[in-house]
Amino acid sequence: GSMAVVSAAERDPIASSLDRNRIAAIAAMLPDKPAGVGRPVSDREAWQALAAKPAYQSVVDAAANTLKDPLPEVPEELYLDYSRTGNRTRWQAVNGRRLGRIPEYVLAECIENKGRFLAAFEALAQSVCEQRTWVMPAHDGSLVNFKGTRIDIDLGSSAIGWNLATADFLLGDRISPETRRLIRENVNRRILAPFRDMVEGKRGANSWLSTTNNWNAVCLANVTGAALTLTELKADRAFFVAAAEHLSLNFLKGFTSDGYCSEGLGYWNYGFGHYVLLAETVRQATGGKLDLLERPVVRAIALFGVNIEITNGICPAFADCSTSARPSARILSVVSRELGLGLSRWESQDPASPSGGLAEAMVYSFPSAAGQARPAAPKWNGPGSRTWFEQAGILVCRPIEGSVCRMGVALKGGHNAEHHNHNDVGSYVVVIGKEAVLVDPGAEVYTARTFSNRRYQSKVLNSFGHPVPKVADELQQTGSQARGKVVKTEFTDASDTLVLDLASAYRVPSLKKLERTFVYSRFGTGSLTVTDEVLFSQPARFGTALITFGKWERRAPDRLVISSGREAARIVIEVTGGEWDVFDEPIEEDLGVKRSLTRLGIDFKNPVKQGKVVLTILPATDAQ
Repeated sequence: GSMAVVSAAERDPIASSLDRNRIAAIAAMLPDKPAGVGRPVSDREAWQALAAKPAYQSVVDAAANTLKDPLPEVPEELYLDYSRTGNRTRWQAVNGRRLGRIPEYVLAECIENKGRFLAAFEALAQSVCEQRTWVMPAHDGSLVNFKGTRIDIDLGSSAIGWNLATADFLLGDRISPETRRLIRENVNRRILAPFRDMVEGKRGANSWLSTTNNWNAVCLANVTGAALTLTELKADRAFFVAAAEHLSLNFLKGFTSDGYCSEGLGYWNYGFGHYVLLAETVRQATGGKLDLLERPVVRAIALFGVNIEITNGICPAFADCSTSARPSARILSVVSRELGLGLSRWESQDPASPSGGLAEAMVYSFPSAAGQARPAAPKWNGPGSRTWFEQAGILVCRPIEGSVCRMGVALKGGHNAEHHNHNDVGSYVVVIGKEAVLVDPGAEVYTARTFSNRRYQSKVLNSFGHPVPKVADELQQTGSQARGKVVKTEFTDASDTLVLDLASAYRVPSLKKLERTFVYSRFGTGSLTVTDEVLFSQPARFGTALITFGKWERRAPDRLVISSGREAARIVIEVTGGEWDVFDEPIEEDLGVKRSLTRLGIDFKNPVKQGKVVLTILPATDAQ
């Protein structure tokens, strides 16, 4: 995991860049007493209004059902499972069910208000506070947290901190002084004190303070939320807010200036979603005086959620992402209102729901008044017929609204050192109607291998699992030097052309040229042609590939039909430079889905000095 600790010697103490005047200025914005997100159980009017919403109808019954089952236990043997076998799933499944009871019991009690869930919540809080560590096993491979020699802060531990703090704020003196003291002592010891020590340079800092991926935003939101909820002194709360204001700039640096999220849409929901939680929480605490959404790049990042859609709600699963990932409606509903984006499709959705952790549910279910009074923005009419993330080299092409074109595509340049990187320079996704027929398969189920130096042994993370060439039997290399250099773009209403030089992605000395040309046409029902041109100094093997979860058949030597769900693609293959054939191979990796994944290699039978492969992909009807 990302739990590297930067030693004191190579560390720039973060606190030195935290201006005392800034801390004082923030302190002046904060109330005298700490407060959490949401409304305390004593505010019956607020909770009765929430209980009436459809999303909250089943909360009490669901929690009452869980009361009958004993608390899932996480024995030490189960914690050690990861360090012994590399399996993350077994511990995380049990732990997830256990921690899921925090919002269940607290929300049910706040709605019902009869005391029925208090004992169960207190027993759960005590049990969580007895755990050796709150850090997830996958982030404690060396077991220093398990053994108690160090207290790190990770995604999991910081979330427990904010959720327990929120529970304490909501239930207040309905729970015993002993449980409240226990929560404070543990959140302080495991989260607030270590964070403060890291920022002040009293100990080595966990790498997430300076990293530019989701870890930074998630941990900062959780730590800051816990501090604003539990920390008595205003000046101390101001320290945490000032640190988060400063350190969260690192997270924003992880995006291109046009808002592209290289770690994938699922991590945009998680990482940027937590940046929004941080911003909303800080804005509530400062009475609207400090707004972290007002930073210039945030607008472009917010729009990534809508700009990455190919068509009919389907998004590409580039990087570590699920093929079913969709942008979070609650994130888009809030940022659209706050930033005046005019996303009417999203603004009409009520973000109030018990999903996510307890703190997240409260931020979205009791929104701050600040954003509600903004003037209505001009209505946004969707991302249009294309989105070109120029800095990232990602092109999404769509049918023109109201036309008969049924195909949309996402085309990927980029490089092989992105966040949650896959070796996928030149990858693409083809959507016909409501089906992704040709895919980028997305993430595998995480194990110890996934985040180790053996990562690219995985046939879905290396380039074998992507629709890209294989050159002289070599897969793509990793690193930022392996990139899709943009040779040419030409965008018109009729068609979009993207030409990429892929040669740097392959460590093959005899490779003189490898150019991939994508031409997406909106004519008729739509088409995509993918042309690969290769030149070697001496003959070498070459082939390209199609990746699908669907079924395939060869209708003629140069014609394939690939069907997925209710849709199918017809692929016409034209090859010059030598004899060729189609070779199908299953990709055997755990993707956490029931469907099987196939790689269709379109390969020259013998080494070639020069060759060209043109794939023309069209929507098919069964007759074709």
